[in-house]
Amino acid sequence: MYKIFLSRLRQGHRTNHYPGETPSLPERLRGLPILDAGHCLEGCRACAEDCPTEAIELSPIPRIDLGQCLFCTACTEACPTGAIRFSQEHRLAARTRADLLLESGRAFKLAEALEVKARSLFGRSLKLRVVSAGGCNGCEVDVNVLSTIGWDLGRFGIQIVASPRHADAVLICGPITKNMELATRKTLDATPDPKLVIAVGACAISGGPFLCQEEQLGGCGGAGIPVDLYIPGCPPHPLTILDGLLRLLGKSGG
Repeated sequence: MYKIFLSRLRQGHRTNHYPGETPSLPERLRGLPILDAGHCLEGCRACAEDCPTEAIELSPIPRIDLGQCLFCTACTEACPTGAIRFSQEHRLAARTRADLLLESGRAFKLAEALEVKARSLFGRSLKLRVVSAGGCNGCEVDVNVLSTIGWDLGRFGIQIVASPRHADAVLICGPITKNMELATRKTLDATPDPKLVIAVGACAISGGPFLCQEEQLGGCGGAGIPVDLYIPGCPPHPLTILDGLLRLLGKSGG
């Protein structure tokens, strides 16, 4: 027993202080893209042609659909002038699908908190039922990380539960394959109203890298499932997921 206490003392406090303090992020993190149309060469379509998910449109206004973006480097490597680059901005969550359209010269609109009545229901205790709807499991891993000691999701009153009947929100990962469509819809039906739907990752938002595969529905958008919070990425960093959840509950602090 004494050895356990001594070991715990040596380890010290392991939980990060977010949102009061942002933990250090690796240099390789690819956050919010920066699109500078002023550096685009006339007639150049290199970035759009190399994008594997057709997330980039150049006409009439250059823009990136973060709901389809895989945050790969195909566009940055193809661009001859550096008009596209990735920042380390981890805050990416949005409340509407339209807000995920990042246009050159326009500030990205971050997710706003739920309305007062909804915050009174979910703000102190939010139970999440995660549905793995046919993806690669990358998003699920980063969601699960939030329950570890380094993140301690429970300190915000947020908890992952095993049954949809105990849940307040359904968190969907994956493109919703045809084999998972019925299970996904049954999970939504079994979750008591009022409920929230959270789409995590490019797959759950638009189909991601599986966009053109006939075996999947194209995420929540293709399946016609209304979404209350979109968290883009492939997969999104745990900090991006946490920030989105806290913004939804009005607990982000900025």
